Amino acid sequence: MRNLIVPTAVAAVVLTSSMAMAADHVSGKIKSFDLKADTITLDNGTVYTLPNGFKNPGLKDGKKVQITWSMMKGKHAASAVKMLN
Repeated sequence: MRNLIVPTAVAAVVLTSSMAMAADHVSGKIKSFDLKADTITLDNGTVYTLPNGFKNPGLKDGKKVQITWSMMKGKHAASAVKMLN
């Protein structure tokens, strides 16, 4: 029984840490975009915090985008924003 505890614990730690680092993708239309507040809100109501030094590639309300994000400190933190056609 003891022989299974350590490998199981190691596997749980490895799997948990890799899932925490995984990024998600979401697509949608921009409901609002506030460069001063570093936020973008999609039409589903979710607010994403933009990365430091984010350069606006021409984002405007109503434009369709794809956001790569992950949860950080309880917020949806965007790591990349790509405009879609």
